[in-house]
Amino acid sequence: MKTHLPGFILLFWILSSHSPSPLHMRPLFNGKNLQGWDTYIGPPYDSLQNKFSGESPGLNADPSGLFSVVQEDGRAAIRISGEHFGGISTKSAFANYHLRLEFKWGKKKWHPKKSSARDSGLLYHAVGPHAGDGAVWMRSQEFQIQEGDCGDYWGVAGAFADIPARKKNGNDYMYDPGSSLLTFKENTPIGRHCIKDPDAENPSGTWNTIDLYCSGDTSIHMVNGEVTMILYNLRQATGEKISPLTKGKIQIQSEGAEVFYRNISISNIQRLPVSLLTQNQ
Repeated sequence: MKTHLPGFILLFWILSSHSPSPLHMRPLFNGKNLQGWDTYIGPPYDSLQNKFSGESPGLNADPSGLFSVVQEDGRAAIRISGEHFGGISTKSAFANYHLRLEFKWGKKKWHPKKSSARDSGLLYHAVGPHAGDGAVWMRSQEFQIQEGDCGDYWGVAGAFADIPARKKNGNDYMYDPGSSLLTFKENTPIGRHCIKDPDAENPSGTWNTIDLYCSGDTSIHMVNGEVTMILYNLRQATGEKISPLTKGKIQIQSEGAEVFYRNISISNIQRLPVSLLTQNQ
């Protein structure tokens, strides 16, 4: 006997299995203050000695107002001035989620990146001390947010992953869903950086939408509705010990450029949307 699913059940199955838009999201930024977030600022940059040195303000000490809540384009946003290297991180840890946020570049840039592309970054599954990488950031997987490179991957402070990629030129590797998995890890010939594909970032000064999907040891980077990379076997190295890295805090970098973030929200997911896993195949 042939049976049929009721229409509303079939619709729910299609949405939950294939749609990149979740049914329920909850805000991580309340639009009023930085409640639910910690700030961390590393040591100042010494332009004369061309290095970071001196005392770090550390955790939840922000004398220069590196992180603030402002009105930008008529809506509440977190402003990160970029004047010092640091990060703002959730107090809670998360696993198996869809994170969505919007960002827009400001105008100001600071040494040592005053002559470089504007830079920030979304660090996820962040664990361990805040000064794990470069005396500033936690061990984490990085969804790169940088002019022209939005959607790239970096392994931070011992985090690494497997990504289907091909050699682009020199020592650079680019995401390619049709290629074999390569391990991106620091202190290896391939290194810890993989270039996204495609380039989906909007022009500087306009808003961009970032979607990050994490399920088990797999994650998906999306920029403005385009899948730019899928990562597998997310893990970490602690000395000789290798273990999965599938849960942690969310940290947003201050890295030499003024940037605004708004509409930061998250929802729990049970699996990755099929439509995203096959988008570029």
